[in-house]
Amino acid sequence: MRAFNYSLIKERKWDSELLRLIAAIYKEAGKQELYLKQRPEELEKLVEIAKVQSTEASNAIEGIVTTNTRIRQLVEDKTAPKNRNEQEIAGYRDVLAIIHESFDAIPITQNYILQLHKILYSHMVNPLAGRTKTVQNYISATYPDGHTETLFTPLAPYETPEALDRLCEEFNRVIGNMELEPLIAIPVFIHDFLCIHPFNDGNGRMSRLLTTLLLYRSGFYVGKYISLEAKIAKNKDLYYDALYASQEGWHTGEDDPVPFIKYLLGTVLAAYRDFEDRFALVETKRTVLDTVRLATQNKIGRFTKQDIHELCPSISVSAIEGALRKLVDSGELVREGSGRTTRYYRTK
Repeated sequence: MRAFNYSLIKERKWDSELLRLIAAIYKEAGKQELYLKQRPEELEKLVEIAKVQSTEASNAIEGIVTTNTRIRQLVEDKTAPKNRNEQEIAGYRDVLAIIHESFDAIPITQNYILQLHKILYSHMVNPLAGRTKTVQNYISATYPDGHTETLFTPLAPYETPEALDRLCEEFNRVIGNMELEPLIAIPVFIHDFLCIHPFNDGNGRMSRLLTTLLLYRSGFYVGKYISLEAKIAKNKDLYYDALYASQEGWHTGEDDPVPFIKYLLGTVLAAYRDFEDRFALVETKRTVLDTVRLATQNKIGRFTKQDIHELCPSISVSAIEGALRKLVDSGELVREGSGRTTRYYRTK
């Protein structure tokens, strides 16, 4: 079985691109701390939006979907799920809420990961919830001509419990002893977790929940305000490409985790920069029209009123609609379509 050797990783020489990503994230994290002290109430409204987006996006990556209205009802109002997809979505909502509220009381151990997995499936009958896999799983791709190809074979079921234990132990050791930069240790943990693929189902969603948990426990809270899952879903091909590039040679310890580390850190940095953009919109008292105008200036290409609402959570959707109408009337925006297909774009 493959050994999890963080000692080899900490001896590596990292390239300037990766080091720049780490330095930039620390800089943004410091700025976020200052922003939160200045306008905590306005920024708290970003939390609910991020919860909805994270729950929707992480499930959608796996083909688990429902309507926008139902997503909001399930996450914001804790509505009871109506079907299998909604049961899975409600489970994700519950795990995410626990991480948001109690991340500092959730140690990184196999037992806790199994408990989170059990909660992920708590709204449905799943005898394998909270248990490691019982059959061999494969990571495959289906191509346009219909043929399927196995891209990676994770560990066998009998190897999985010990591997998950060792992964957690190694991670806790290097973090506890400050032997390895957390922003390197976290992507490596997630990469190894996905290579083990410890569950019959739910590995991708668990990996994204664990990413949020590990970042929170190391003091990086951007996922609370900006959905990391939504960023991954927007460019999921890049996510899978980076993962597959890093998996080659994993079983023999000859893998190169750098592509996945850079991908994940790039995603975290992009989220921090989105946070800064959104802070700029609540930093100064402005009229609704001026706030919406500034928000549209942050958008390139076509966008919806919902895109603007995400940037301006303190403004109601109806007030945003009114402001967008005025910007269209003044010639600053062009409107296309109607109803749900309505899109806007800037004229200059």
